[in-house]
Amino acid sequence: MTSGSFYITTPIYYPSDVPHIGHGYTTVAVDALARWHRQSGDDTWMLTGTDEHGQKMMRAAAANGATPQEWVDKLVSESWFPLLTTLDVANDDFIRTSQPRHEERVKQFVQALYDRGYIYAGEFEALYCVGCEEFKTEAEIVEGTGPFEGLKVCAIHSIPLELLQEKNYFFKLSEFQDRLLELYKTVPDFVRPDSARNEVVSFVKNGLKDLSISRSTFDWGIQVPWDESHVIYVWVDALLNYATAVGYGADPEEFARRWPAYHVVGKDILRFHAVIWPAMLMAAGVEVPRGVFAHGWLLVGGEKMSKSKLTGIAPTEITDVFGSDAYRFYFLSAIAFGQDGSFSWEDLSARYQAELANGFGNLASRTVAMIERYFEGIVPPPGEYSAGDLAIHQTVADAATSADAAIERFRIDEAISSIWTIVDALNAYITDNEPWALAKDDAQRSRLGAVLYTAADGLRALAVLLSPVMPVATEKLWVALGAAETLGRLQDQPLRGAGAWGALRPGTSVNGLAPLFPRVEQSA
Repeated sequence: MTSGSFYITTPIYYPSDVPHIGHGYTTVAVDALARWHRQSGDDTWMLTGTDEHGQKMMRAAAANGATPQEWVDKLVSESWFPLLTTLDVANDDFIRTSQPRHEERVKQFVQALYDRGYIYAGEFEALYCVGCEEFKTEAEIVEGTGPFEGLKVCAIHSIPLELLQEKNYFFKLSEFQDRLLELYKTVPDFVRPDSARNEVVSFVKNGLKDLSISRSTFDWGIQVPWDESHVIYVWVDALLNYATAVGYGADPEEFARRWPAYHVVGKDILRFHAVIWPAMLMAAGVEVPRGVFAHGWLLVGGEKMSKSKLTGIAPTEITDVFGSDAYRFYFLSAIAFGQDGSFSWEDLSARYQAELANGFGNLASRTVAMIERYFEGIVPPPGEYSAGDLAIHQTVADAATSADAAIERFRIDEAISSIWTIVDALNAYITDNEPWALAKDDAQRSRLGAVLYTAADGLRALAVLLSPVMPVATEKLWVALGAAETLGRLQDQPLRGAGAWGALRPGTSVNGLAPLFPRVEQSA
């Protein structure tokens, strides 16, 4: 991607309960993508936030003896804001759908749809899942079992559906079937990965029904501007956050600078983002998003992460033991981005020890320690390079190029895999060249310098390339290499130039490096 605008969003989270590691997974993935583009010189903006209206939220508030606004204020301040700090997320904005800046702009958008003739009044009866805040099709309804035997239940939440009959306002979604299919055809990567795209195309080809976009049986929502007895359907309200947060309806210059966006979502909300959302934008005469990427589910014990099924794990359960970098590295590398992935404590612990503590961490510690021991803490000049040294140079250059290409495909896992070839190559290089043996022979002093410079500049490249994934550990390494004093801040280093060899300056003073990934005792 050439330098330009890169606007990326997480889903807008429904904070009816506390966040679990599935929410954290999505958030750190978007953060890593945003950090990569930001450090590559792109005009980057990362948005996350909370979707705070709807019947589910109103009921949760009542059950806890609070007003809906009091309840969401408590959840956001105590659980959702702290999540960003826990996982070292560098978002540019956090939007809440109960904020006036959002509510007023939503009314403008919906009014525009109405004025353009895409909204009409009608009656509606269908089975509704409060957990999903969605009317369900036959394919999304299953027969209840156990205490819900004989009832129709949601296939996702396994809770009984409610039969709702209301006079609502409808959006003419059915008119956009052909335009959507043309979009998927002309922009084949609008929906990724391919499995998600195929699902969306098949869904739209089967025909679209008009969408109920208002509710009149409760009032916790944004009022329909021409009929205050109705509130706007929570999903219409929620989807609009991506536009309202960057100036739609209030700041045309900012909106033109940022829009359109890339959306990263869980596959369970793909249709909202890849079907309803672009259709709404088409109807309003606004450019559709650049693309929608649907990642898979996190599975625990073979089931999708779910608070209602007691499979939710709080991110702090992991970060308190392993740290935020390990959390970020594990979920972004162990799961093919776009596919389902299983979480287990055993796998996390094994990868932490093998890849982080023994692989990357040990490489960094012993390289810095040998420069301190053999060259009094000064990075030596490289001397004359051997074929083995040049092979390391090529590995670094290839890894940087491959990682950038993988990020363009939204394959963070493949990017990390490419970067990790440097870790493996440098560990093998040090083992093969035995700097501890070279240090015993004064005649090999120049060769020792070449080996340790090669290891140190390889670590310099690793610090830059891995900083979007592991910002804490890479910053520590950057300081230990002395690079902060000679090259400037880590976050200012151009990622697309990280593979160029020889950036670390000979004569730089290194600093002591504590273990980047201390060994942990984990008994879960």
